[in-house]
Amino acid sequence: MSDGTVGSVAALVGATGGAGTTRLSVELGALLAADGRSVAVLDAAFATQGLSDYLSGRLDPDLTALVTDRRDASLAEGLIDVPIDADAGRLACCPAAAPFERLARAKSPDAARRFESRIAAAAESFDHVVVDTPPVAANQSVAAVNAADHTALVAPATTRGRDAVQRSRGRIDDVGGRVDAVVATRGDLSVADASLPETATAVTDAPTCLDEHSVAAAVADVADAVFGVDPSSGGDRRLIDSVGEFVSR
Repeated sequence: MSDGTVGSVAALVGATGGAGTTRLSVELGALLAADGRSVAVLDAAFATQGLSDYLSGRLDPDLTALVTDRRDASLAEGLIDVPIDADAGRLACCPAAAPFERLARAKSPDAARRFESRIAAAAESFDHVVVDTPPVAANQSVAAVNAADHTALVAPATTRGRDAVQRSRGRIDDVGGRVDAVVATRGDLSVADASLPETATAVTDAPTCLDEHSVAAAVADVADAVFGVDPSSGGDRRLIDSVGEFVSR
């Protein structure tokens, strides 16, 4: 950001494993970037390291290195830009791609505090920061919730997902956080503020919100629920109407 303000940070927290949090993080970041905003996606899911599957090229330093061995490196050194064929905006991702030994060290309390600092640094440079966060059961998840302005639970549209929402609310309350929104994936949940439909698109073809109108509209609802911004309204309606003209890769 160039105006001296600090961008807003959202932790997208999986209510369960495999909730689709990483995919949602990428889709949300892509739609906001296509709307002319700068967006950073940071990977707190150290164990699964799913964000790296959406990226290509050299992933060094990764996020775990930036909170352990490469703590003196700038965040910019770990950011990988995702090409968005739109007029303006930027989507940059900092994935986790680490051997188990470093992954374990990246979960320490000291590393979690450094992670909070990395999130704050991203907020100083980007309009929005999205943190792909696993269920709150490790230090880096707590750090993400602590650093976030907005926390959204991501749950699959199943009975298991619905039950996990209530359990996860309790965990986030326990660490001093607050759930601001619930997003359902692969269908609808009665407790959800927004939902993302299931798609058959492979990871390598994501983000799909730049090609499919229904996905774009759903992700716009997520943006409204999570960040309080609506890229489909007013003068920005052209973004949703023009989906299909953009090519994500």
